[in-house]
Amino acid sequence: MTKTVTLAQGNGGAENAELISKIFYKQFKNEILEKSEDAAIIDGGRLAFTTDSFTVSPLFFDGGDIGKLSICGTCNDLAMMGAKPTYMTCAVIVEEGFSIEELETIVASMKKELEINGANIVCGDTKVVPRGAVDKIFINTTGVGIVQKRGISSNCVSTADTIIVSNEIGKHGATIFANREGMEFSSDLKSDCTSLWPLVEKLLAEGIEITAMRDATRGGVAAVLNELAKQSKVCIEVQEDALPVSDTVRGICEILGFEAYNLANEGTFILAVKSSDADRAVEILKTFEAGERAAVIANVTHQYDGRVILLSAWGSKRFMDLPTGELLPRIC
Repeated sequence: MTKTVTLAQGNGGAENAELISKIFYKQFKNEILEKSEDAAIIDGGRLAFTTDSFTVSPLFFDGGDIGKLSICGTCNDLAMMGAKPTYMTCAVIVEEGFSIEELETIVASMKKELEINGANIVCGDTKVVPRGAVDKIFINTTGVGIVQKRGISSNCVSTADTIIVSNEIGKHGATIFANREGMEFSSDLKSDCTSLWPLVEKLLAEGIEITAMRDATRGGVAAVLNELAKQSKVCIEVQEDALPVSDTVRGICEILGFEAYNLANEGTFILAVKSSDADRAVEILKTFEAGERAAVIANVTHQYDGRVILLSAWGSKRFMDLPTGELLPRIC
C-alpha cells in the first residue's frame, strides 16, 4: 500500500481493489459485504441495497450529465442483482457560485431517469460549501430495489455458463476523454450512459437463466471479468475479436495506447447465463437500442481458475489482467 491515496486507487482496477480490501473491508468485514456484489441482498433476500457517489468531469458530456449518471449508476447496480429500483436517496454537495440554471438541468435529468426506472427519491440532503471546497457539484445516490429473481450472484459462475456483453464497450470512457480534450469526430460518439432495468426486466420476463450480472463501469470489461473469475474461482476465456468495439473508440484507444476493454461504461453490462439460453438472451438484448450489439464473448473453464484469458484471432493467448494505473480520473 502507498502511504497516501493516489488517483490510481479510484480506477476500479488493481489498486482500487487493494485499497478496498486492505482499508475498508479490513474494518467493516461482514458476511454481506464480503460477497462483493453490485448491491447488497438484505431482508432475507427480498431487497437489494446500494449506494454510489458521482464526481464526473465535465459535468455535461455527450450522451448525458452528472444527474443522469447519478440515477443510472445506482439503479443499474440494483438491476444487476435482479432487483427493480424502487426507493432512492439523493445527497448533493454543491459549491458556492454554482449556476442555478445548470442545477435545474441536472435535477431534470435525474427526474427523467427515475421515471424510466419507476423509482422515486424519498429523502435526501443538500450541503453548500465555500467556493473552491469542491469541484462544482458532487452527488451521492442510494437505492433500494425489490428482488424479482433470487440467486443472481457473481460468486456462482460455472462452466455451465456462457459470458455475454450487452453492447459496444468503452464508449463512456472514450467520450469523457474526447469531451475534455475538445476532440471532434465525424461519428456520433457519445456515452452509453443509460438505465439498464428495462433490459434486465425483459430478460427475466422471458425466463432467461441468469447466473450473474455486473455493469462494466470503472475498470471496464476487464475489471468485471476478473472479478467474476476470482469470486467464482473459474477461468473465463474471452474471444478478443468477439468484443464489440466501435471504430471511433478503437481509434481513440490506438491514439492513447489504451485497450477498449479497460475503458469505463455506464450502460453496458456483462451477463453469465446458462449456455442453452445464450443465443436467446442475445436476441432479446438486441431488441433494445442499448443492446443492439450484444454478443457472446467468452466461455467458462477451469484452465486457470481466478484468471481471465484473452484469445486472439490468430490463436495466441494472454492474460487479461485487472487494469492498473489511472487511465481517466473523474469519469463517474
